[in-house]
Amino acid sequence: MTLHWKLVIDANDPHAQADFWAEALGYLIEDNSALIEEVLRSGAAPESATVESHGRRAWRDLAAVRHPDDPYEQKSGTGLGRRLLFQRVPEPKTVKNRLHLDVHTAPGQRDAEVARLARLGAGVLRTVEVPGGSWQILLDPESNEFCVH
Repeated sequence: MTLHWKLVIDANDPHAQADFWAEALGYLIEDNSALIEEVLRSGAAPESATVESHGRRAWRDLAAVRHPDDPYEQKSGTGLGRRLLFQRVPEPKTVKNRLHLDVHTAPGQRDAEVARLARLGAGVLRTVEVPGGSWQILLDPESNEFCVH
Protein backbone atom coordinates (compact mmCIF):
# COMPACT_ATOMS: atom_id res chain seq x y z
CA MET A 1 0.00 0.00 0.00
CA THR A 2 1.30 3.46 -0.85
CA LEU A 3 0.59 6.48 1.30
CA HIS A 4 -0.47 9.98 0.32
CA TRP A 5 1.82 12.68 1.68
CA LYS A 6 2.49 16.39 1.55
CA LEU A 7 5.57 18.35 2.47
CA VAL A 8 4.85 20.78 5.31
CA ILE A 9 7.14 23.78 5.61
CA ASP A 10 7.25 26.08 8.63
CA ALA A 11 6.90 29.75 7.68
CA ASN A 12 6.65 33.21 9.15
CA ASP A 13 4.37 34.26 6.25
CA PRO A 14 2.69 31.20 4.72
CA HIS A 15 0.92 33.18 2.00
CA ALA A 16 4.10 34.87 0.77
CA GLN A 17 5.85 31.50 0.75
CA ALA A 18 2.96 29.90 -1.15
CA ASP A 19 3.05 32.74 -3.69
CA PHE A 20 6.80 32.30 -4.22
CA TRP A 21 6.68 28.51 -4.57
CA ALA A 22 3.58 28.51 -6.78
CA GLU A 23 5.35 30.86 -9.18
CA ALA A 24 8.69 29.03 -8.87
CA LEU A 25 7.23 25.59 -9.60
CA GLY A 26 4.29 26.49 -11.83
CA TYR A 27 1.93 25.16 -9.14
CA LEU A 28 -1.53 26.44 -8.19
CA ILE A 29 -2.37 28.06 -4.88
CA GLU A 30 -5.11 25.98 -3.30
CA ASP A 31 -8.52 27.59 -3.01
CA ASN A 32 -9.95 26.44 0.32
CA SER A 33 -12.57 29.22 0.46
CA ALA A 34 -15.63 26.94 0.15
CA LEU A 35 -14.43 24.79 3.05
CA ILE A 36 -13.55 27.86 5.10
CA GLU A 37 -17.02 29.36 4.58
CA GLU A 38 -18.59 26.07 5.69
CA VAL A 39 -16.37 25.90 8.80
CA LEU A 40 -17.15 29.53 9.69
CA ARG A 41 -20.92 28.99 9.24
CA SER A 42 -20.78 26.00 11.59
CA GLY A 43 -18.98 28.08 14.23
CA ALA A 44 -16.00 25.71 14.29
CA ALA A 45 -13.51 28.53 13.62
CA PRO A 46 -13.55 32.29 14.24
CA GLU A 47 -13.31 34.93 11.50
CA SER A 48 -9.92 35.88 12.97
CA ALA A 49 -8.54 32.55 11.71
CA THR A 50 -8.93 33.80 8.13
CA VAL A 51 -7.51 36.45 5.82
CA GLU A 52 -8.22 37.51 2.25
CA SER A 53 -5.68 36.23 -0.24
CA HIS A 54 -6.00 36.39 -4.02
CA GLY A 55 -9.50 37.82 -3.67
CA ARG A 56 -10.84 34.93 -1.61
CA ARG A 57 -10.99 33.81 2.00
CA ALA A 58 -7.99 31.78 3.16
CA TRP A 59 -6.70 30.38 6.43
CA ARG A 60 -4.52 32.96 8.18
CA ASP A 61 -1.89 30.45 9.27
CA LEU A 62 -1.91 27.96 6.37
CA ALA A 63 -1.44 28.15 2.62
CA ALA A 64 -0.80 25.33 0.18
CA VAL A 65 0.24 24.89 -3.43
CA ARG A 66 -0.42 21.88 -5.64
CA HIS A 67 0.64 20.58 -9.01
CA PRO A 68 -1.90 21.70 -11.63
CA ASP A 69 -2.26 18.20 -13.13
CA ASP A 70 -2.90 16.38 -9.85
CA PRO A 71 -6.35 15.60 -8.49
CA TYR A 72 -7.86 17.67 -5.71
CA GLU A 73 -10.91 17.47 -3.51
CA GLN A 74 -13.60 19.73 -4.99
CA LYS A 75 -15.33 20.45 -1.67
CA SER A 76 -12.22 21.60 0.22
CA GLY A 77 -9.83 22.56 -2.59
CA THR A 78 -7.19 20.32 -0.99
CA GLY A 79 -4.67 18.79 -3.37
CA LEU A 80 -4.44 15.01 -3.42
CA GLY A 81 -1.07 14.74 -5.14
CA ARG A 82 2.16 16.73 -5.21
CA ARG A 83 1.59 19.42 -2.59
CA LEU A 84 3.46 21.87 -0.36
CA LEU A 85 1.73 23.19 2.76
CA PHE A 86 3.12 26.26 4.50
CA GLN A 87 2.19 26.68 8.16
CA ARG A 88 2.81 29.74 10.29
CA VAL A 89 5.14 29.19 13.23
CA PRO A 90 6.15 31.82 15.78
CA GLU A 91 9.89 31.22 15.74
CA PRO A 92 12.25 32.22 12.90
CA LYS A 93 14.42 29.74 11.04
CA THR A 94 17.68 29.34 12.96
CA VAL A 95 19.61 26.41 11.45
CA LYS A 96 20.22 24.69 8.14
CA ASN A 97 17.34 22.73 6.62
CA ARG A 98 17.39 18.98 7.23
CA LEU A 99 15.19 18.51 4.15
CA HIS A 100 15.09 20.59 0.98
CA LEU A 101 13.64 20.71 -2.51
CA ASP A 102 15.67 20.06 -5.65
CA VAL A 103 14.37 21.84 -8.74
CA HIS A 104 15.42 20.26 -12.06
CA THR A 105 15.62 22.41 -15.17
CA ALA A 106 15.73 21.52 -18.84
CA PRO A 107 19.26 20.92 -20.17
CA GLY A 108 21.16 24.19 -20.52
CA GLN A 109 18.50 26.22 -18.70
CA ARG A 110 19.86 26.29 -15.15
CA ASP A 111 21.33 29.81 -15.30
CA ALA A 112 18.13 31.24 -16.79
CA GLU A 113 16.04 29.47 -14.16
CA VAL A 114 18.27 30.72 -11.33
CA ALA A 115 17.89 34.26 -12.69
CA ARG A 116 14.09 33.87 -12.85
CA LEU A 117 13.94 32.55 -9.29
CA ALA A 118 16.13 35.43 -8.10
CA ARG A 119 13.67 37.88 -9.70
CA LEU A 120 10.90 36.16 -7.70
CA GLY A 121 12.80 36.76 -4.46
CA ALA A 122 15.23 33.86 -4.10
CA GLY A 123 18.79 34.49 -3.01
CA VAL A 124 21.70 32.75 -4.69
CA LEU A 125 23.94 31.18 -2.05
CA ARG A 126 26.60 29.27 -3.98
CA THR A 127 27.45 26.88 -6.79
CA VAL A 128 28.48 23.32 -5.98
CA GLU A 129 30.90 21.57 -8.36
CA VAL A 130 31.59 17.87 -7.82
CA PRO A 131 32.92 15.16 -10.14
CA GLY A 132 29.36 13.93 -10.80
CA GLY A 133 27.89 17.31 -11.70
CA SER A 134 27.04 20.76 -10.45
CA TRP A 135 24.09 22.66 -9.04
CA GLN A 136 23.31 25.97 -7.41
CA ILE A 137 22.04 26.42 -3.88
CA LEU A 138 19.43 29.12 -3.47
CA LEU A 139 17.44 30.52 -0.55
CA ASP A 140 13.69 31.07 -0.74
CA PRO A 141 12.29 34.34 0.69
CA GLU A 142 12.47 32.92 4.24
CA SER A 143 16.04 31.60 3.78
CA ASN A 144 15.15 27.93 3.29
CA GLU A 145 17.79 26.28 1.10
CA PHE A 146 16.87 24.59 -2.17
CA CYS A 147 18.92 23.39 -5.11
CA VAL A 148 18.60 24.09 -8.80
CA HIS A 149 20.03 21.42 -11.10
